[in-house]
Amino acid sequence: MRAAIRERYGSPDVVEVRDIEVPVPTGDQVLVRVGAASVNRGDLDWIEPRPEFVRLFLGLRAPRNPRIGIDAAGVVESLGPGATRFNVGDRVFGDLFRYGQGAFAEYVCAPETAFLPIPDWMRVEDAATLPHAGILAIQGLRLRDGRTIAPGDKVLISGASGNVGPFAVQIAKALGAEVTGVASASKVDLVRSLGADHVIDYATTDYATTGERYDWILDVDGHHSMLEARHALRRGGVYITLGGSGARIVQTMLVGPILSALGDTRGGLSTWWQPFRAADVATLTSMIEAGEVRPVIDRRFPLADVVDALRWVDDKRARGKVLVIP
Repeated sequence: MRAAIRERYGSPDVVEVRDIEVPVPTGDQVLVRVGAASVNRGDLDWIEPRPEFVRLFLGLRAPRNPRIGIDAAGVVESLGPGATRFNVGDRVFGDLFRYGQGAFAEYVCAPETAFLPIPDWMRVEDAATLPHAGILAIQGLRLRDGRTIAPGDKVLISGASGNVGPFAVQIAKALGAEVTGVASASKVDLVRSLGADHVIDYATTDYATTGERYDWILDVDGHHSMLEARHALRRGGVYITLGGSGARIVQTMLVGPILSALGDTRGGLSTWWQPFRAADVATLTSMIEAGEVRPVIDRRFPLADVVDALRWVDDKRARGKVLVIP
């Protein structure tokens, strides 16, 4: 089978598509023929890697695991002897973050717990957009204690036009919030089409200095520190970030608990993230079935052009999700 791998760190150019053996499922594993996979910022972070300290977990000089790709959707091809949740021919999708990755391939093999059934009414391509980014969006709008946004809350989504942002804008609107999206000028129309009440061009306006106050800020890629963002929060408001530079992540992890303890603001780095949590997947798919949320697919690349797909996202040109089709 063909699969994308990388054996060293660097830009997307270190990724190669090679012919490798089709894995054989053992134990409770299932072999899935991939119909579509989607690119996430997390894929790029693991390739470079960023922040630098993740080398401690991935391998100091070179990645211990050459496989890449988190989101996969497709059809069960074969079963390990201990697999009982699925049958051959079932349509499934999953987040492979905790299962060795490898979604950018013709086949992927992982424990059956990595996957859930694709609803009958959902396209495989749409399912491939959901596992990582969609669940990050839902959980970025909820604190560890279960608190989430309420109808009428003013919510700001920074990074509203990429992987996670389009889901977050639509979910916040479905929950009754007044939503402001932050994006580049070329993507303002996309964010408005998702239902955002207001859109800010980050190149001309810094939301933290406008004097507007929000109940909830979801900063998808850590564009502001929590100290900066708190100036745009109402008292008791929430700031959540899903990533950012190493320095910003460390700062948020240190400052977030202090500000939360003081009661001024809540939140910080979303350390309570639970990949592909079944209850959140059910919530998201229900919203899609109800027409409250729609997956936004920017473009599709064949597996042979996976490097171009990664570059497209890395260069911040994507308007929603980018798919890799084996």
